Amino acid sequence: MSPLKLFSRGGDILQVERSGTMAYLRDQIRELEPLRARLVVVSEQCEKRILGLREEERVEIRALKQERQHRQKVIENMRETQSSLQTQVCCLQADLAAQYLMYREECDARKLLIANISSMSYGPDEEPEEEQEEVEIEDPVKEKLALKVCREDLTKAQVELNRLHAEYGDVVPRRDWETLDHTHKENLLKLETLQKDFDQMKAEYDTLLEVHKQVTTQRDSLQGELEGFKEASTPRPEWEQCADVLGGSERWADLSQGQSSQRRLEILLAELGGKNSEFFTGLGTSDDVPIYLRYEGQLKNHRLKKNAVVRILKEVWKEKVMEDGRRNESSNLPEFLQQHLERQYGEKAGEWAYSLVEGIRQHQKDDSVSLFNDILTGKVDESVYHGQTHLLSNLLKVLIHSDSTESGLLSVQDFRDNLQMAFPLKRAQDIDELVTTAQAELDNNGGSLPYQRLYTEDADGKHKDFLNLVKKQASTERHMYISQLRTQLGGKGEVTVADLRAAFKNIDPSLDAIKLDWVLTMAFQIHQGELEQHTTQMDTELALQHLLAIDVTRAGPAPQQD
Repeated sequence: MSPLKLFSRGGDILQVERSGTMAYLRDQIRELEPLRARLVVVSEQCEKRILGLREEERVEIRALKQERQHRQKVIENMRETQSSLQTQVCCLQADLAAQYLMYREECDARKLLIANISSMSYGPDEEPEEEQEEVEIEDPVKEKLALKVCREDLTKAQVELNRLHAEYGDVVPRRDWETLDHTHKENLLKLETLQKDFDQMKAEYDTLLEVHKQVTTQRDSLQGELEGFKEASTPRPEWEQCADVLGGSERWADLSQGQSSQRRLEILLAELGGKNSEFFTGLGTSDDVPIYLRYEGQLKNHRLKKNAVVRILKEVWKEKVMEDGRRNESSNLPEFLQQHLERQYGEKAGEWAYSLVEGIRQHQKDDSVSLFNDILTGKVDESVYHGQTHLLSNLLKVLIHSDSTESGLLSVQDFRDNLQMAFPLKRAQDIDELVTTAQAELDNNGGSLPYQRLYTEDADGKHKDFLNLVKKQASTERHMYISQLRTQLGGKGEVTVADLRAAFKNIDPSLDAIKLDWVLTMAFQIHQGELEQHTTQMDTELALQHLLAIDVTRAGPAPQQD
């Protein structure tokens, strides 16, 4: 065996070993990906639980502290009141004792005075009889004085009792205070238990975080090894980059799906050769060819740039809207495009038609160009374009109307209020996203917004971030609306006009009858007059696909769910 063959076989063996190693590393990476996702999910769940527990503990601790301070204040007030009352009671007792002593002294003095008067009035021989009479006379007087003193004491005691009852009526009983103190102690025990649980949860979180760091380190190491193997091995072509050159990822997928690398290279060279060719070959005048491409022979390729394509499309839309307004009916876009090109370019209409289609195919990433192509090929109804135009023009009208000074400037709050007025059904987070995008686009940090600059276009006629976000949110809301309709239909395989009408009324009661009839005709692909007599069922998904292709939006707020 020659050295050249041995070297070739050795290279094959080395390549097989490298392929095996690469496959093993890919398997290791795929096995580690779910673990990383699970770690991220567990980490987020732990963080949410910890934040929730912290918030609950913070609120409960704050409430307990406030309640304890309130109770302490109440106890201090009660103690001060009790001390003052005790002082008053002592003073009153002293006053009562002094008053009673004074009455006793007056009573004794009166008795002595009466005895002296009696001894002076009678002689010595009559003294025993006088003493007996005096005893008999003194008994009623004594009783009367005692009765009087008792009544006065009773009156004072009653007054004092009423005063004490009035002052101590709002005092918290001791058993209530003991109950509150017991509740406070229980809350403290609960707080200690929650603190222990929190500490345990934090320890678990720290453990998971450490494991996550280890796995991340291992992943980075494997990623580095993988990059090293990629540098050492023969690189594979990144075929996805061809999508930008050949009109988008969908078209490249259609061309290259299931093809080998050699075949993909041939397709790419053929497409590039066709793009760089100076002439197009007409597709003929048969009925299966679009009306605007029904030309024969060799047609010159004008190699239209993006700004030229956008300019022609704007002219087409402008003239079509004006003509539809004069005729009071909507014309067919392919037919109108063919008529427009013939009016503008005469005998060279075919060249411009094929050049325009080629330019549209090359610039599918532009929203306006892609939408025009979808409407031209029948994928989307023309109402979607008019809906977007009305959406943007209505917003500009609202902004201009609110600019009372005509300075072209609005404060951030006024701008936010006008967005809410123009889009009353949008969520608060969507309004916030629009405001943030407008500030970023205008490089604004909180001052006045020159709102008219949001409607400027770049050199290729493309809208900037703010208007693109408005259109993106509108498209998302339209898809959500159809998703709610699908949910309302409850998984039916086929629907009738009555079923779809009832579903629309349930999810959007504010939808007027005229708009609803038009939506139903577009969903079932029938004329307005056939709507009431149409009883044929249609596949649910097909009807929803028809609705996604038109401009159907929510008319009012969603009904409240029980």
